[in-house]
Amino acid sequence: MTTSPFTPFAPLRERVQAELLRRAPEQIARLGWSAAQIAARQREGLRALLAHALERSPFHARRLRGVDPARFELADLPRLPVMTKAEMMDAFDEVLTDRRLSRALAEQALAETREEPRPLFGEYACMSTGGSSGRRGVFVLDCEAIVCFISSLSRATLKRLLESGGLPPGGVTIANVAAASAVHATGGAPAWTRGGPLAYVGIPVTLPLAECAARLEALQPDALAGYPSALARLAREQREARLRIAPRSVTTSSETLLPEWRAAIRDAFGAPIVDMFGSTEGLVGTSDPDDTVITFNSDACIVELVDERGEPVPEGSPSARVLLTNLANRAQPLIRYEITDRFVRAPAAKDHGHLRARVEGRADDVLRWGETEVHPLVIRSVLVKTPAAQDYQVRQTPAGIELAVLASEPLDLDGLRRELGSALAAAGLRSAEVVTRSVRAFERNPETGKLRRFIPL
Repeated sequence: MTTSPFTPFAPLRERVQAELLRRAPEQIARLGWSAAQIAARQREGLRALLAHALERSPFHARRLRGVDPARFELADLPRLPVMTKAEMMDAFDEVLTDRRLSRALAEQALAETREEPRPLFGEYACMSTGGSSGRRGVFVLDCEAIVCFISSLSRATLKRLLESGGLPPGGVTIANVAAASAVHATGGAPAWTRGGPLAYVGIPVTLPLAECAARLEALQPDALAGYPSALARLAREQREARLRIAPRSVTTSSETLLPEWRAAIRDAFGAPIVDMFGSTEGLVGTSDPDDTVITFNSDACIVELVDERGEPVPEGSPSARVLLTNLANRAQPLIRYEITDRFVRAPAAKDHGHLRARVEGRADDVLRWGETEVHPLVIRSVLVKTPAAQDYQVRQTPAGIELAVLASEPLDLDGLRRELGSALAAAGLRSAEVVTRSVRAFERNPETGKLRRFIPL
């Protein structure tokens, strides 16, 4: 008789929630760890990760040949090769450390995932990322990685609640305007937190705006979370009295929180905004309320901010990419894994040693025509002066750009085209061909609900 690798979700959720509750005091205490405490934890975790990967992962055994985990120091990390998404996906089965697992099983689990994850062998959950911005990444998280991921996301919120008088008797209800499917981390939040003190209720971002607003008004959540582009549109509904909610806090995630979106959301809901960075690969960070600097989970991840040549970037300079080593996930070791986000390191905090940085978006959002590079800010600086432009998508063409814009009222597309042409010329792209058109809606990724705003050739 063959036993199915697919197992019920409820037992894994109960196990994860029990661990989250047990570890909450320690996780909150970690927010105040010094740089020395974090470095000691990173060294211990890295040595254990390398030893496990060498023993269990054929992919890493080849790449780490000659490495002695017992003597490995943090300063030795740059000697190891960079791990790309393409390499990971091409050698997926060999990256995994449990021989029962495979890409075929992970893909089947993802295909069967709806509002809840489809666990494998009672201890693994699968998520996917990147489908709207290039090659998909498939990730298998073991129980420890799941607990670490959720703890890193929630501990700052728990700390603020405890400092302000504690959790209310019925817990906190958080409306989550994000992905509908648990294949994406935001879509899985309602499933993992169901019955817990911080309970997320999903409002799929792919729903029509009016339906999102109706569900929110019926729910009357204690707090609001979601993609900033969606919350900015809901902010207009709130200002124009088509939505009436009073969240005590707002959390944005999964997209760059543009200044104009921040201002619109803050003004409409009158609540402090916490900006959150959460990658399926395990890197997580949250800002203080109404701050633009994000503090990352350096106790669980080693982060290297590097330039195009792989050299460390100084404080204040944007990175070309981020190299991540996740210390928690032993099922699918990510060692110097490349993430194409632009981080700008911020000055160290006085009360802890965690990495602090501003996130400027994806490095591959920069558009290039030969030697000419145009940063997204060039285009955003025009759109931010166009209040009617609620959302947009830019496609690079051989000689310029095509802009699709979602407008709340009639828009002067010809005027917008001229302004964009002037801005691109000032940025070095002379005689740029600019096409502007109005759309009623965008095709968002059906799984993640995300929309890529800058699409290169």
